[in-house]
Amino acid sequence: MNRPPLSSILVLAVLLFAAVGVASGARLNGNPVPLDTMRSDTAQRIDPVRFGIVSGITVGGFVLGHGVLNNLWWKGERSSFHFEWERDWRYSLGADKLGHAWFPYLTSTFYNGVFLWCGLDTAASLWASSGLALAYQTYIEIRDGFSAEWGFSWGDMVADVLGAALPVARHYVPALRAFEFKISFAPSERFRSGSNAAIFDDYESTLHWISVDVNALLPRTAADLWPDWLNVAVGHTVVGLDEMGAGHHEFYLSLDWNLERLPGDTDLLRFLKRLANLYHLPAPAVRLSPGVVWYGLKL
Repeated sequence: MNRPPLSSILVLAVLLFAAVGVASGARLNGNPVPLDTMRSDTAQRIDPVRFGIVSGITVGGFVLGHGVLNNLWWKGERSSFHFEWERDWRYSLGADKLGHAWFPYLTSTFYNGVFLWCGLDTAASLWASSGLALAYQTYIEIRDGFSAEWGFSWGDMVADVLGAALPVARHYVPALRAFEFKISFAPSERFRSGSNAAIFDDYESTLHWISVDVNALLPRTAADLWPDWLNVAVGHTVVGLDEMGAGHHEFYLSLDWNLERLPGDTDLLRFLKRLANLYHLPAPAVRLSPGVVWYGLKL
């Protein structure tokens, strides 16, 4: 099962205030390494007004997110807590696991910038935002466990953990920053016929991408040969789903625009470019499998 958009993401910043304080002591060899989002001083000076605003909006997101999820997925019969093993891997051929990884990645990236704005240092904002993302996903998985239709999925949970951990991995392993995890949506025939209430819950309408910063991987002597705003991406989607195991996977190779290379170097602009760069914009592409198909622009 996929996840709601950012406006309904459930994150309880108030309850994790203590965890933020603990995380503030985290350092890498005594000096935090700057992330590719907003800048932050090494000294932590939390702004209580900003943190209060973030906490209030976050709690409001809890209420909104719970209501949205109740209407989308939890309207059916409740049950005792149980695990789901079979249907979980049939209904989207496992493509939902990519969605389960991308949404906590988005959440942690967003809140990392927000916590920096609140005054947390780099390491504190990184760990706190990833913890919030995982806390939200864990709540959803446990709630699914009490739904007769869904059930708790260990596959979903593992994907949630990986998505929330990815920003931490990128922080401590700089080589990973040459790869970006993106998403894009293109309404499918299935969605147009009313298969799903929201496009992000239709995996035939969803493509997940790994975007490669070619310029960052080239040796310095050759880096100028490739424009730093142009990436190459590998994409995946599924087609022909019937929620009983039918359908097939499709793979794509595409150009991709690195939006973080757009002009503007203020904290806000860097933050907005970082978020925007998690979406794959239309670009020339070729379907690799099944069968080769060229696209002038692929959503």
